[in-house]
Amino acid sequence: MTATPSTNTGPNYGTEPFGTGAARADLSTAAEAGRANFRTSVINLDRPGDPSVFSDQVRADAAELISRYPDGQARSALLPLLHLVQSEQGHVTPDGIAFCADILDITKAQVAAVATFYTMYKRSPTGEYLVSVCTNTLCGMLGGDDIFSALKEQLGVGNNQTTPDGKITLEHAECLAACDYAPVVTVNYEFFDNQTVGTARNVVSQLQSGERPLPTRGAPLCTFKQIERQIAGFYDEAALAPEANSSGVPTEAGVKLAIELGHTAPSYSLDTTAPSTGPTQGELPVGQETATEKPAPRKRTTRAKKSTAQAPAADQPTSEHDAPLQTSGSDEANPAKPAGEEAK
Repeated sequence: MTATPSTNTGPNYGTEPFGTGAARADLSTAAEAGRANFRTSVINLDRPGDPSVFSDQVRADAAELISRYPDGQARSALLPLLHLVQSEQGHVTPDGIAFCADILDITKAQVAAVATFYTMYKRSPTGEYLVSVCTNTLCGMLGGDDIFSALKEQLGVGNNQTTPDGKITLEHAECLAACDYAPVVTVNYEFFDNQTVGTARNVVSQLQSGERPLPTRGAPLCTFKQIERQIAGFYDEAALAPEANSSGVPTEAGVKLAIELGHTAPSYSLDTTAPSTGPTQGELPVGQETATEKPAPRKRTTRAKKSTAQAPAADQPTSEHDAPLQTSGSDEANPAKPAGEEAK
């Protein structure tokens, strides 16, 4: 059977549609395809990484990050440590992989497994400014795809590529968590909302000329390495713009409307009674003229009673979706069968 060439006319994010160009069967390795292996590019077998390239200050910062986690849980510091090494070298290098493995006493494969899972960990040198264009469903349909295409043309680069002067790296993102301001563009993770091709081009032009345009929300722009250090957990409070707004009218519209209409989220009382699934208080089922006697609450097991000592205060509002579930361990009326008899 002959494969039918793709007729995909969607946005080009830097790779050819499958089935066009050179036959994929002829590209037996990533090297022959002319691109780095996506999963293993951070582990260079020819140069496995040298943790000694990092300064004593970086090691002191790493020790502080680890100290923020409970004893025996040092490995939990891996995520901020990767941001720390990225703030030093601009991306996660074999040296950074070796450094994290060395200081956490884990293998480089374990570090690389995490570094290649999250897109915020870059596997190639990143420019001074990382420009991310949301091309997910809502942003894409409202102009994100056009914005991304226009910026590729303006910068002369493709997806995940950096301009020759090392100033700007362009990427498309699969959601920037700002659907209420679609389409959005971020520069070093700071938001530029409700963008058009024209406004996005203007933002990039200012970056190219050495200016730092003011984001729509959040703190002023800084370099990629500086924002990575902040994400790692080290920051100057004066630079965080605490008075800046992180939300606006679109984000708060639903809350304001709920207040105007008197809508509230349902909650339940954190007592030992089982959550009711019947009519609300004062309401009778259809066809029933008199109230029936309220069934007695089910009793909880000794284990459940012990756990209530650590339960939140009864006046703490919670969602009804957090209500405790009846299980075979707490429902004495319907206990679980002995092991092996469930299917009988």
